[in-house]
Amino acid sequence: MVVGILRAVETLPEAQDLIEALAPDDPTESLWEIFDSGRMDDIAPELSLLRMEQDPIHRHKDVLSHTVAVTAKTRPDLMLRLAALFHDVGKPRTRRIDEEGVTFRHHEAVGARMTRKRLEALCFDEVMVENVAELVRMSGRFKGYSDGWSDSAVRRYAREAGPLLGDLNHLIRCDCTTRNAKKLQGIQAAMDDLEHRISELAEADRRAAERPDMDGSDVMDYLGIEPGPAVGEAVRMLLELKRSEGTLDRSELEHRLDTWWSERS
Repeated sequence: MVVGILRAVETLPEAQDLIEALAPDDPTESLWEIFDSGRMDDIAPELSLLRMEQDPIHRHKDVLSHTVAVTAKTRPDLMLRLAALFHDVGKPRTRRIDEEGVTFRHHEAVGARMTRKRLEALCFDEVMVENVAELVRMSGRFKGYSDGWSDSAVRRYAREAGPLLGDLNHLIRCDCTTRNAKKLQGIQAAMDDLEHRISELAEADRRAAERPDMDGSDVMDYLGIEPGPAVGEAVRMLLELKRSEGTLDRSELEHRLDTWWSERS
């Protein structure tokens, strides 16, 4: 695993210290060493600020402790490890104390901008920078799921994540570092449920895409015909039309059906 991460970035010497710290299967010791030695102050000083930021949510003495714990839980993939390391980097800039206590509103969006700027300065390639920043930006999207998401919200989450969906879900699972077994189980169960719904909705959308926008009953009503082979032929024609041209207005579908019926007759 170590070799895999290092080989992927061997052309980026400016970031090598950070990459090497993230490379072990369990990077806890190497990460604390790079922070405690002060080398992180030269690599990504904004990460060093996490040590001083109290974290009332995860009950760690500081955000840095939580960050190292999350990073250590992720699988040894450079993109994921970088996303875990930077996922709370926006907290010091967004920390507020109000009637709700300590809050870090919109820290993911702020953190994504900070992450992009830092990784660009460290000369990571453009794809890596954008993917890591996007994972940081979306790392907090799951927070409201247990309060109830509509199917539209689930689809929107999956659509926004795109090809990063699996990595994002893995990062969210790793972001739970509580020692409360019941809370941990609840969060993991909620993520299981979300992934199941995403899969079910994707299959439903796929099946819907395979149905014409006028079914057999619509065809019989419009053409004024009885059940029979012609209905099946018309439905197959409309399905091929949808596959080739996408969803069309009802008036256009009826026009195409008229043309097909006239030619068939």
